[in-house]
Amino acid sequence: MKAEMEALQRNRTWDLIALPKDEHTLLGVNGCSMLSFRSQGEYLGNICRLRKSIYGLKQSPRGWFHRFNEVVLSMDFQQCHSDHTCFIRRQPQDWCIIISVYVDDIIITGDDASSIVEVKCGLRKAFDIKDLGPLRYFLGIEVTRSRHGISLFQRKYYLDLLRDRDMLGCRPASTPTVPNLKISAESGELLPDPSIYQRLVGCLIYLTNTRPDLTFAVSIVSQFMHSPRTSHLDGVYHILRYLKSCPGRGLFYKSGVPSGLSYFTDANYVRSKSDRCSTSDFSEYRAMAQGTSEIIWLRSLLTELGFSVTDLSYLFCDNKSAIMLSSDSVLHERTKHIEVDIHFIRKKVRSGVITPSFVPSSAQTADMFTKSIGLSLLKSHLVKLGLVDIFASA
Repeated sequence: MKAEMEALQRNRTWDLIALPKDEHTLLGVNGCSMLSFRSQGEYLGNICRLRKSIYGLKQSPRGWFHRFNEVVLSMDFQQCHSDHTCFIRRQPQDWCIIISVYVDDIIITGDDASSIVEVKCGLRKAFDIKDLGPLRYFLGIEVTRSRHGISLFQRKYYLDLLRDRDMLGCRPASTPTVPNLKISAESGELLPDPSIYQRLVGCLIYLTNTRPDLTFAVSIVSQFMHSPRTSHLDGVYHILRYLKSCPGRGLFYKSGVPSGLSYFTDANYVRSKSDRCSTSDFSEYRAMAQGTSEIIWLRSLLTELGFSVTDLSYLFCDNKSAIMLSSDSVLHERTKHIEVDIHFIRKKVRSGVITPSFVPSSAQTADMFTKSIGLSLLKSHLVKLGLVDIFASA
């Protein structure tokens, strides 16, 4: 408690004052916000008065990032145009240092150790920062490194979720969803407390950062957040049981692999049983347009980071008609509703940015994002996505 209070006063963000007679929360006192709480020990009977609004107000993140931006740019960093939360400083001999920031959590990486120490010292002069050492845990994502590559997983996050729901001893499931799952907005009885369902789904959405194999299953249960029922909760519990079978699985990025960009696109058109809408929000061709936009953004980001992307990027699709439209110069009458997408993709094809390529449905990796698939196909796609359980026995 003492160390925390000293840090608050040292940053001149809060003032420690005597507790007023009215112990309720006070707002707008002499232009300051005042939050009352009961302190302990030597601080009993005092409250903290907020002097600088960093959190809690709409303009707070903007103000903090503006200040951080000024400090970083003064240290000869350049802000990425593709990602404004990323900053790069070029060093002699083609070395560089990269800073990535999320609110007040910062990652610093690069190939010049002495310059990284210098950057930390510069940030420490402007902010009261805490150096946590080599990257091992960031926003619930665990990171491990070896000579073979880097692994990103959320094992602790998931096990804590199971522990909170008292499901550590549950029976594991082999797939994220039940095969041929049919679920609707009216199936089952309404839950008396929807907040439990909403919190669980929110946690599962965050888990998809390192577990893309959950994407389709989570997209199904997230459609019923406003009015969840018992059948929807059963679907959530099934996902949790699937995670129990492989809690350490996560993304693995191999070292020394030749760079290149390939993108798989797919759409599950009017397959939703409840409203006959596409569960991916795109028909096949519009999914290709979205994929093209993602490729352009990734190529731009990699170029700014110093990775030259000169080769064509392959855009894989299992629909031959959509591929023909991307290269056919004739604009058919039946395609007027996607005319903008057609011109956009054709322009990128002719400029040599992308090459639309056909992929059979059996090898369509994007299938697992748009529909429920069987165990054998799931295992095949897990390998293609680079999902590895580093805790599994050899």
